[in-house]
Amino acid sequence: MTYDVIVIGVGGMGSATVYHLARRGKKVLGLEQFDIPHDRGSSHGINRIIRLAYAEDPNYVPLLRRAYELWREIEYVANERLLFITGGIDAGTRDSRTVTGSLRSCEIHNISHEQMDAPSLRRRFPGYQLPEDMVAVYQPDAGFVLSEGAIVAYVMAAQALGAGVQGRERVLEWKADGPGVWVRTDRDTYRASKLVVTAGPWTADIVPALAPLLVPERQVLMWTQPLHPEYFRLEVFPVFNMETPEGRFYGFPIHGVPGFKLGRYHHRHQRADPNRMDRECHPEDEQVLRDAIRRYFPDANGPTMALKTCLFTNTRDEHFVIDHHPEFPQVCIAAGFSGHGFKFCSVIGEIMADLALESYTRWDIGLFRLNRLLN
Repeated sequence: MTYDVIVIGVGGMGSATVYHLARRGKKVLGLEQFDIPHDRGSSHGINRIIRLAYAEDPNYVPLLRRAYELWREIEYVANERLLFITGGIDAGTRDSRTVTGSLRSCEIHNISHEQMDAPSLRRRFPGYQLPEDMVAVYQPDAGFVLSEGAIVAYVMAAQALGAGVQGRERVLEWKADGPGVWVRTDRDTYRASKLVVTAGPWTADIVPALAPLLVPERQVLMWTQPLHPEYFRLEVFPVFNMETPEGRFYGFPIHGVPGFKLGRYHHRHQRADPNRMDRECHPEDEQVLRDAIRRYFPDANGPTMALKTCLFTNTRDEHFVIDHHPEFPQVCIAAGFSGHGFKFCSVIGEIMADLALESYTRWDIGLFRLNRLLN
């Protein structure tokens, strides 16, 4: 069969891309090697943080503003709540990258925010018990997006527009075919004018030349039953991004499953093959996270409710890759989201549709061009 666009990988980025292509009236096919949704990549589970005061780089903020708009749009289409606003905390020492970067984005983009010292933060949000040398930037528009819920919403909306989405179908190879492409799977062969690769940790399997630039990493999340659950409810506990001497942590209020959720960026710095990764959770995984809860959120230091693994796919500078294939202009790639990409899925879908159909986008994606990693 022949399509306008084939999308390889129907997780967070791929599902949004399929939707935005179908919304523009294109004949699109999304191919996913696992279930839709599945629990083997980077987009599964209940939720992912979204925050407007972006410490990583101020250039993300315009994309974030558009992402918020598009999350509200797919909520309307799906008639389902996907974006929850809790407020958000960026915390660290006064001169930490997290705090200074967050404030810089707020100042450049005129983002509403408040600065608090540790005692003020504790009085306002008792679940936080940070050391006296830490400060916080509170941003009222932060919150979280339902990750699996978003994938389902985008896939169903795309299907309603006529898109084809096929799970449990693994791509074996693809080739440029003149100005188009063909894709062979373990079930069939398809042709298209354009190809979009949004395969997460498996991107290097699809585009082997990117393997040195995209490094999958094993990640572990933990949920605990708080000793004082009233401090960690949705209404009273903001999501957080926190830089400490032990590493950078992130977390969520109780929602969807029992327990307060916490993770550490680059958990134990374990490179992983996504096809062979250890998906069991071990005592040493729990200890990394339990120590942080004990020190910074002692009122959450109750019984373990769950431990789960997932995958990051890191670039060396931890900025994304959003670009055309270096050899084949009919192929576009979105990858390397380095543990902070899901919040952007809604706008990345729009951008990938732009690149596939028009070869350009109105959004500034200079930070994400592939050539910065090839030099």
